[in-house]
Amino acid sequence: MESLTLQPISKIDGQINLPGSKSVSNRALLLAALASGTTKLTNLLDSDDIRHMLNALKALGVEYKLSADKTECEVTGLGRAFEPNEALELFLGNAGTAMRPLAAALCLGQGEFVLTGEPRMKERPIGHLVTALKAAGADVEYLENENYPPLKIKGTGLHGGTVEIDGSISSQFLTAFLMAAPLSTQETTIKIVGDLVSKPYIDITLDIMATFGVKIENQNYQTFVVPANQTYVAPGDFLVEGDASSASYFLAAAAIKGGEVKVTGIGKKSIQGDVQFADALAAMGTEIEWGDDYVIARKGELNAIDMDFNHIPDAAMTIATAALFAKGTTSIRNVYNWRVKETDRLAAMATELRKVGAVVEEGEDYITITPPASLQHASIDTYDDHRMAMCFSLVALSDTPVTINDPGCTSKTFPDYFDKLKELSC
Repeated sequence: MESLTLQPISKIDGQINLPGSKSVSNRALLLAALASGTTKLTNLLDSDDIRHMLNALKALGVEYKLSADKTECEVTGLGRAFEPNEALELFLGNAGTAMRPLAAALCLGQGEFVLTGEPRMKERPIGHLVTALKAAGADVEYLENENYPPLKIKGTGLHGGTVEIDGSISSQFLTAFLMAAPLSTQETTIKIVGDLVSKPYIDITLDIMATFGVKIENQNYQTFVVPANQTYVAPGDFLVEGDASSASYFLAAAAIKGGEVKVTGIGKKSIQGDVQFADALAAMGTEIEWGDDYVIARKGELNAIDMDFNHIPDAAMTIATAALFAKGTTSIRNVYNWRVKETDRLAAMATELRKVGAVVEEGEDYITITPPASLQHASIDTYDDHRMAMCFSLVALSDTPVTINDPGCTSKTFPDYFDKLKELSC
């Protein structure tokens, strides 16, 4: 296995132009494929998860032109649901943003499909989505384990009606159903069971759907009413925002060892909830400056926080390693869905934080971190999880090196992350 040892970084300073958001890129690609007309996406993320979506769309008969640097993509929409001429098996890696939305979208048209992926994908739940799809008339079966991929889907169309979706594990189940629902033959009423996690990700979905011309009534995130027989309409040009989750590492680095860092591509007008990560850093003592399309972080005296991070679970991981540089015990609460991400992130984070000397308490849905007097050099296992690799790079902002095992796993969302970090390092 490859490893990368980062030597201590004395200061962080500069500007970073963020790669496109994974969440926005894959949602927009799917809707562009279903839409009537041509969509030109700019600042598209070039990463493994986006590649899996593009490969699936090509297999499904969607035509697109991708620029040499893979950040611009012109998609010729079908103006309808998918109707390939032959049965297809689509391999989607470990891309939840491809697996869940495609599972719903493929129910709309005709054809037979198998959706599969890497071994970890077969451990990531999808049952709540499949139950809702079946209630709306879908023909979906599990090929291995109940409630998990791989799935076999026969396109039958969706007939709408009233369906329930459990929102307590992943917002991607609701996102997937919402994006398919406008093409149903009857009005769809979606009722949420339990507490809906990651609400800001639903806001991303609703915003992009509106950009592609469909109407949805959101009744306080408890009920969603979707009129039937709508058509997605290409907006022409679509700019993919910078990835707010990816911004968290650079903002945290500035908070710990700035100087200052300016990240561009997100700001106070962003549709991504993960920009609220900057508010959490501010609560810890970081100086934050907001613009419409940028955020600046400047070094502060960091103090521990005790916060509910249910709304921004991905960015909250960066708080866990930033806590190594804060005075006191930091508590990250209400993040049960860390356990069903690319790895069990609560277990992984607790294990690796202890390696560098932190005192850690891991609960079912929370983690507390008390930093040691000085950090220890450790080899950090990354569990094929891009965010584990990027979070633990921050350990190098101490006077201790850190070794990251399998640094290439950042290719899922940010292939050149370590190069960008080096550019800001003094």
